[in-house]
Amino acid sequence: MAETIRELISEQDVDRRIEELGKQISEDYAGKSIHLICILKGGAFFMCELAKRITLPVSIDFMYVSSYGDATSSSGTIKIKKDLDESVEGKDVLIVEDIIDSGRTLYFLTRELEKRGAKSIRLCTLLDKPERRVVEVPTDYVGFQIPDEFVVGYGLDYAQKYRTLPYIGVVEGV
Repeated sequence: MAETIRELISEQDVDRRIEELGKQISEDYAGKSIHLICILKGGAFFMCELAKRITLPVSIDFMYVSSYGDATSSSGTIKIKKDLDESVEGKDVLIVEDIIDSGRTLYFLTRELEKRGAKSIRLCTLLDKPERRVVEVPTDYVGFQIPDEFVVGYGLDYAQKYRTLPYIGVVEGV
């Protein structure tokens, strides 16, 4: 049986919420510039849309961090597969992530950026699955809290499929 996708969060709701997040971030960082760090690959779609809605100077960089290797469940060992191109020393950093579940990767990443001398570190995620949390991480900006279901769209994928869906959907039939 082939998988099907059930819409969980509409394109309009995602767009509206990103607009609200951009406004809130702009207010919170008033008078400052922000260094956005996008966690690849899924975070790229969200970060691009978010950056367009922030009314302050922004710079961007990318990291690819993994705890999965070739498995479907987390190994618990975090590896940086693509590191930053620029230093974060003295910068106000906003980590932009597509989804937070266990929290392990972001806990590791925030500690790593602290060691590298970031002035401040905040976290913005499009989706949050608090039921899956193993390690608590402070989430400053959350698009949507969702139930523990396998979701795709807006950058999230299933076997490299469905990333380009303009909404968040639940994979069914797998």
